[in-house]
Amino acid sequence: MNSISLNGKILPGDEPALLASNRSYRYGDGLFETMKVTGGQIRHAVWHFERLFSGLSQLHYEVPRLFTPALLETEILHLCKRNDCSDAARVRLSVFRGNGGLYDEGRGIQYIIECWDLPASHDQLNSNGLVIDIYPAARKSTDLFSNLKSANFLPYSMAAVYAKEHQLNDCLLLNTAERICDSTIANVFIIRNGMLQTPPLSEGCVNGIMRRYLLETLDPHDPDLKVKEEVITPEELATAEEVFLTNAIQGIRWVQSCGVHHYTNLRTASIRERLFRTKVH
Repeated sequence: MNSISLNGKILPGDEPALLASNRSYRYGDGLFETMKVTGGQIRHAVWHFERLFSGLSQLHYEVPRLFTPALLETEILHLCKRNDCSDAARVRLSVFRGNGGLYDEGRGIQYIIECWDLPASHDQLNSNGLVIDIYPAARKSTDLFSNLKSANFLPYSMAAVYAKEHQLNDCLLLNTAERICDSTIANVFIIRNGMLQTPPLSEGCVNGIMRRYLLETLDPHDPDLKVKEEVITPEELATAEEVFLTNAIQGIRWVQSCGVHHYTNLRTASIRERLFRTKVH
């Protein structure tokens, strides 16, 4: 059984670690980061910690002086080494506002680090395209907190249940304007009319690390494939040539179909190959 780290203390992963009064459990008052470790290093560590600490500030957490990206990186890599998964690991860092009731004054930080081995296929484009659909029962808000990786995960959790019940690989969520937001665990990109599009953050999607990498790396003036943050309607999704999902663990995964609509993956494979060569996805 893997070990975990609770507030810097190594504990067995199969034993209770949290109190019933934990505010993340009670109210979803917490943030998390899902990181990929390869070769003993955290990929895009700077961006992960930038997003985390920005979110903590936005949620008015009282961050201790010693609670730093350097501390967290050291503890993450130590735990990966202890669990013998430093070569290729999935890491979840959960940060929450301690224990207590809704109106308690305490805003102290607690955190848990977990890590697991990644399969050998973690750096490969999925050979079979994903079969997905749009989740019909929820609409994601576009408020101040929509871009955070929050412990308040109910719409995504229910969309994942729906996907499993309908034998799908994933589901897309719509926002309150009935436009494409993101999927249960990934951002969404489409290729349509020579344009690579992804919803802007104002549409309520999570501010994904791989999404950011693509937007900052791909040339927005490429005459063959222009890159743009732009709203995506279900109708535009239906007429896309290609669709793919991105996250920090799996990089790029191509979508074979969404509902009755089918897609190819030629440009997706080319984009993914470019990332693989640079070894930063």
